Amino acid sequence: MARLNYMKGLVTAETAPPIVYSTATELALLNETTTGARFNITWQFDLQEGYTYMLRFHFCDIASEAKEPTFDVYVGPWVILTDFDLSSETYNRLATPLFKDFILSAKDSTSKLRISIGPSKTANVQPDGILNGLEIFKFNNISSPRIITNDDGSRVSLVIVLGIVVVAMISFAIIVLVGKRQLEKKRHFKMHRRSTIKNTVPCHNGDLRYPFMLSELQEATHNFDENWVIGVGGFGKVYNGVLRDGTRVAVKRGKTNSRQGIDEFRNEIELLSRIRHRHLVSLVGYCDEKKEMILVYEYMEKGTLKSHLYGLDLPPLTWKQRLEICIGSARGLNYLHKELVKPIIHRDVKSANILLDQYLIPKIADFGLSKSGPELDQCPISTTVKGTFGYLDPEYFRFQQLTVNSDVYSFGVVLFEVLCARPVINPSLSEQMINLVDWAMEYLRRGELIQVVDHQIAASIQPDSLRKFGEIAEKCLADNGCERPSMAVVVWYLEYALQLQEMEPDPSGVSSFNLIARVSDEIKPVMGPAPIIIKQLMNYILAKFYYYTVEKNRLMINLKKGNSIVLKDHSKTPPSIRKE
Repeated sequence: MARLNYMKGLVTAETAPPIVYSTATELALLNETTTGARFNITWQFDLQEGYTYMLRFHFCDIASEAKEPTFDVYVGPWVILTDFDLSSETYNRLATPLFKDFILSAKDSTSKLRISIGPSKTANVQPDGILNGLEIFKFNNISSPRIITNDDGSRVSLVIVLGIVVVAMISFAIIVLVGKRQLEKKRHFKMHRRSTIKNTVPCHNGDLRYPFMLSELQEATHNFDENWVIGVGGFGKVYNGVLRDGTRVAVKRGKTNSRQGIDEFRNEIELLSRIRHRHLVSLVGYCDEKKEMILVYEYMEKGTLKSHLYGLDLPPLTWKQRLEICIGSARGLNYLHKELVKPIIHRDVKSANILLDQYLIPKIADFGLSKSGPELDQCPISTTVKGTFGYLDPEYFRFQQLTVNSDVYSFGVVLFEVLCARPVINPSLSEQMINLVDWAMEYLRRGELIQVVDHQIAASIQPDSLRKFGEIAEKCLADNGCERPSMAVVVWYLEYALQLQEMEPDPSGVSSFNLIARVSDEIKPVMGPAPIIIKQLMNYILAKFYYYTVEKNRLMINLKKGNSIVLKDHSKTPPSIRKE
């Protein structure tokens, strides 16, 4: 006999004998062949017409091999339980008894009562279901009392009549008590589920208001009107919403009957409730009433970065705007990787998950797949590969080892997406152009990156800015994750690319990018390979130069304040600095 797990507020040992919950009739076993599986089971009972009946169904999952046994329950021509999910009712605890009560009114009762369990009609659910026991209680019809007579037609004695009245009153009291118990049980379910969410969500975010009532969100979205849909993703649809106080929000409603959806729902609430950053989307609240999985976010007026690059007829972003969006997004990722006690790996970085507000300030969204834990920035963790095809880190895909470098690779894909304004995978193009990264990297290696730039902005990009942008994109997309830069370094490169874009063209015709390359060549014989901090410092200083002159055996750079640096060819001595 299976050991039963009685959950407080559901069933006690006095509700029914243990043998009821320890045995079951199963709808269909997953390991049975189609011909051997029982896709519905029906029982038939004899009833007396004109009486009210209470039906009590006893359930306890002791045998199902399905992770989410979902089925329908029928009484006569009525479906009384649709898509009944035992795992949801018992919070995924096996051998947990529960019961459901239903009233069959006198006007609906017939001489033959058919009760059935059958498979759910919802797609992508496993055809499994069980019934452990059924109790049928017969109540006298209070509204239409039956007059009983003897053979000679005389009325029954007053004692018998009074007895019937007493039985009727007791029956009525039982119905009231059952209804009250059902109400308390539903309230317990609601409070227990909500407390489960609250216990796993430390509320550190000042913008997380409260769990929303379903009716409030129905009102905010015009009862989830399809005309109010502003986006569709793997989790579900996103609706435009307006709260009662006039606040505009984005309401993401998850798909029901999805185990993965529940995990993503809880994960996103837990993560977003404890982080806050200028470049991360803010969670306003959530709703888990009636098995709903609804997340409420701040509203981002300009939508996704992806929609501004291709797919919709929107004005093209300027190169400066694109750089600023990339910089903000990189800062958000750097915050997740380096500035939290428990670092977070986003695991689904893509242009569709970068949202823009009315000022085009970017914010990273959709943390359903994210991973959090100590020292994730240092130690790879083994995990099932999840993400979006085209953005996936090939090293993570091959070895299933997740690190922050996986986010860096995905961001490198986004950089090329921003530059070229085309999908990362486009099967309608020629074989060489299907994969954005392969196509763009080929032109980058040939020194012809300008050939793949979005034609709407190509003429406005400073060559130096483009080169620096291509350089950091290539570093992000390194095959070996250890060779990829941190997001802090990515931010620096992008900020420098923006500086180069805003600099006035050099009247001498020699670009600052070439100048930096020449200075690096001059330094190598003196210092050897320069540490990254020296290179960064040199790049920053060179961005402030007015001009430089090249003489026969030396390169002299004139600074704004009148200082100059003289670098001698192949000199064994450090470069000298002199005052003009």
